[in-house]
Amino acid sequence: QVQLVESGGQLVQAGGSLRLSCAASGRILSIYAMGWFRQAPGKEREFVASTSRSGSPTYYADSVKGRFTISRDNAKRNVYLQMNSLKPEDAAVYYCAAGVPITSAQHMSDRSYSSWGQGTQVTVSS
Repeated sequence: QVQLVESGGQLVQAGGSLRLSCAASGRILSIYAMGWFRQAPGKEREFVASTSRSGSPTYYADSVKGRFTISRDNAKRNVYLQMNSLKPEDAAVYYCAAGVPITSAQHMSDRSYSSWGQGTQVTVSS
């Protein structure tokens, strides 16, 4: 398995930007597809973005398309989520996950991911 640690979450004003990072240790990162999910208080965990093992293709939730960008650096064992034009509804705990999804539907399902980080809090003030 791979161990994941997220960082970069903080309080930001609406319209601002944040870059989340996910550092991986253990098995090599390149064998995993990587995803970002989020969970707001009282809501179910939801898919945000994912990237295949090589970095392409990538997938995004409709709510973040055009604002968020997922990327990965397999050599550095890092995955990133660049978040721009943040909205109050983006506030949540963001989780990094590793797994072996194949189809787009699998990429968007948390059941496809076997390793999860502890999460990093993103707060967006209006």
